[in-house]
Amino acid sequence: MTERPDLTDGSDTQPAETGFDYLIVGAGFAGAVLAERLARDAGKRVLIVDKRPHIGGNAYDRYDDAGILIHPYGPHIFHTNSRDVFEYLSRFTAWRPYQHRVLASVDGQQVPLPINLDTVNRLYGLNLTSFEVQSFFESVAEPLEQIRTSEDVVVSRVGRELYNKFFRGYTRKQWGLDPSELDASVTARIPTRTNRDDRYFTDTFQAMPLHGYTRLFERMLDHPLIKVMLNTDYREIEALVPWHHMIYTGPVDAFFGYRYGHLPYRSLEFIHETHPVEQFQAVGTVNYPNDYAYTRVSEFKHLTGQNHPHTSVVYEIPQADGDPYYPVPRPENAELYRRYERDADAVANVTFVGRLATYRYYNMDQVVAQALATYRRLTESAQTDPREPVPS
Repeated sequence: MTERPDLTDGSDTQPAETGFDYLIVGAGFAGAVLAERLARDAGKRVLIVDKRPHIGGNAYDRYDDAGILIHPYGPHIFHTNSRDVFEYLSRFTAWRPYQHRVLASVDGQQVPLPINLDTVNRLYGLNLTSFEVQSFFESVAEPLEQIRTSEDVVVSRVGRELYNKFFRGYTRKQWGLDPSELDASVTARIPTRTNRDDRYFTDTFQAMPLHGYTRLFERMLDHPLIKVMLNTDYREIEALVPWHHMIYTGPVDAFFGYRYGHLPYRSLEFIHETHPVEQFQAVGTVNYPNDYAYTRVSEFKHLTGQNHPHTSVVYEIPQADGDPYYPVPRPENAELYRRYERDADAVANVTFVGRLATYRYYNMDQVVAQALATYRRLTESAQTDPREPVPS
């Protein structure tokens, strides 16, 4: 692929007296939040471009043929500990309280995940108390002097048997690698509990947009200074439309024409099904760590609270090729990203924001927080000279 032209000297794009102050690439959370803030708060003219036929990025939702609200790109459950993020998004949506629960299909039964007191008692036919289950975990754990991999994280907490039942197979399907080959961060996110708390998340704010994510995005981008172009590759129009500064939320390696090679990602295949029953499974998501090619099945009506005589579910099958979803957390990949990051820092009139542009696995609230912080930096720089290229 031909590499992008070097924009460091600003020769490709002259400051626009007409046209747009900002060209934003990508209409997901990062791009939409920045578009909204730049237009509504700073009075800037914004063009937001997305190659997909819709706004919202992977959080986009829609009604399927049966009239059920689904998430085409897999379930998106909102949760955050940030009051600022929650209050900001509350400007564009009312909320439906929702606490996500997950079961794992293990040894012929479905038990709570993260592993908690009920998980152990059901799995082994025991009747332990919270104090006793802590002693149980300590008795089966394998103490390690140093935690380096995802395998180390789990076996040092709950031992090898529970690791094999809940984590090893799931991780191998999800990442195409054994947990012993992956950074500790992959499984460090998943707690182990000694009580009966079966919530998957424990954040302060847990809720779903009352009318869906797409409606939230529509309200966010509903401003006369924001123009939206869909079904458009930004490279087709960047030289045709006057703009002053670009905000890029796509894959950073693609921006630079893969000059150092492709950053590794895992992708997903989504298989959607609608069933003529009111409820398909007991909770929002059921994980399948050991059986089948798919990792999990999610039922949308649990998330949305929709009343409907039928229900829709999605099966997720991890794969190597396809749209990029999960950066593969290995040291060599982090080093490859750092090479792209150095090049990104050198581009004067482009700011890189979001999961793909910074090669990090962010939850939705983290992307919003990053976008809000980026907006503050942009406006602080602009106060010095609004026509000076703003550093990323």
